[in-house]
Amino acid sequence: MSTPVPTTLSDLRAVPAFAPVVADRVWRAWWEGKGVPLGDLRARLDESFGTDPVPSTFVAHEGDRFLGCVALIACDVEERPALTPWVAALWVEPEARRQGIAAALMARAAEAAFAAGHPRVYLAAEPALAPYYAARGWTLVESNVDGLEIFARQRT
Repeated sequence: MSTPVPTTLSDLRAVPAFAPVVADRVWRAWWEGKGVPLGDLRARLDESFGTDPVPSTFVAHEGDRFLGCVALIACDVEERPALTPWVAALWVEPEARRQGIAAALMARAAEAAFAAGHPRVYLAAEPALAPYYAARGWTLVESNVDGLEIFARQRT
């Protein structure tokens, strides 16, 4: 019997081989249905390979097995361009859900924002998911912004 490999959270810069699967999952979840080409999404993801902390992408994995991802981006809601940065594109593989991976990914992205000097980080969620984020320490700051709930977390 083999020993399970523990879940690791890595900056995509350190594990670039995960970029194709990250792009695929984010594209399928949010952009494919809007007609955005996968190549356009991949170009946006590639911005995470720069030296600035925003944007960044973080990957949850067990060795070379992809479990999930999250991004830290400058703006996720066009109606609120002054709010920055944002935790966005949170994805966990269906078979890896309900294990705390999403919460760990969100915390990692928020920590990166705080380490970069931002006192606050934002997150946009569909109303049905609002209780999930509130239960994990996110504070609702505005409702129904283009159909989304806006949450924030402060540096402590």
